[in-house]
Formats: sequence, C-alpha cells, structure tokens
Amino acid sequence: MTTIAENLDQKLTRWSPEIASEVEEIVVDIIDLADADGLDILRSRKVEQEVLDLLDEN
Repeated sequence: MTTIAENLDQKLTRWSPEIASEVEEIVVDIIDLADADGLDILRSRKVEQEVLDLLDEN
C-alpha cells in the first residue's frame, strides 16, 4: 500500500462518519476521472476557481 493510501486509511477511522463518507465519495470520483482520463477536467475547474477567487479579492 502506498503512503497516501495508508494515510487515508488512518484518517478515515479518525474522522466523523459524515466527513469520512464525503471524502470516500470524492476519492471515488477522482479514481473514476483518472480511469476515464478525465483529470484534465478537474484541473480546469481548479484553475477556474483560482481565477474566480482572484476576481473576488479585487
């Protein structure tokens, strides 16, 4: 198991059930995007959010 997988496994047992469930859903979504070579979409959303954050600052 990779370090990140071990870290996630440990954290999931420490977080509240609601938070753990949300994190699991997000991780599943990321895995699905990676399997479909769709991570570029996720990156685009991140950049879009960064631009919106910059605009909000002004």
